[in-house]
Amino acid sequence: MYTTFIYNPLYNGLILVMDAVRSMPWIDAGMVVIIFTVIVRLILFPLSKKAARTQIMMRYAEPEIAALREKYKDDKQTLAMQTMALYKAKKINPFSSILLLFIQLPILFALYRIFLNSGLSVVHTDLLYSFVPVPPTIGTHFLGLFDVTKRSWFLAIVAGVSQFFQIQLSAPPTKRDANGRLSQESMMHLMMRFSMPLIIFIICVNISSALAIYWVTSNLFMIGQELYLRRQIIKEKTA
Repeated sequence: MYTTFIYNPLYNGLILVMDAVRSMPWIDAGMVVIIFTVIVRLILFPLSKKAARTQIMMRYAEPEIAALREKYKDDKQTLAMQTMALYKAKKINPFSSILLLFIQLPILFALYRIFLNSGLSVVHTDLLYSFVPVPPTIGTHFLGLFDVTKRSWFLAIVAGVSQFFQIQLSAPPTKRDANGRLSQESMMHLMMRFSMPLIIFIICVNISSALAIYWVTSNLFMIGQELYLRRQIIKEKTA
């Protein structure tokens, strides 16, 4: 089901994009990766928008939640009830982002596999639908500098850096206890802030740079989405 309903449609979509831009000699394989990633992200935008919006609203509500934790620190049941009442009053569904994440994950994993296997220099015709034409050979040198079928240290570093800023922007504010020590949640976010970029760099530096271009494009899209939603929420609050 994963291959039939997710991987194959996305792969055929990539080939259709390649076919659509064949008349543009300045389009290379790296540009195809960027165009296709943006198209898929725009399709997923209604889902990712709702999840990101929930996370932003929860960060704005953090001072009130912290006050509730302090007030009901010895009464866990009342704390849970008051926290859920606060979420309801602010129209926040803390579980929606988790559900939407699970919906998006198979699609994002399929994109990862597609760009991992590239499919840009060699088209897997056995995966194509009958109405999808086999596109002509497309240049694999991104901007004339990077061969997307090979590894690139530079693009791997850019992927890791973009991942750092994406996490930095979306991370909740750091929380400390009465003794000034970081909370367990803040420690986890701090570790992720530095470990995830390193993991992305290690992955991207060991495989084709098509995947690095995908990660950079995806991270830049998510950064733009975060900034757009923040401005939208501020306007709503001001109104």
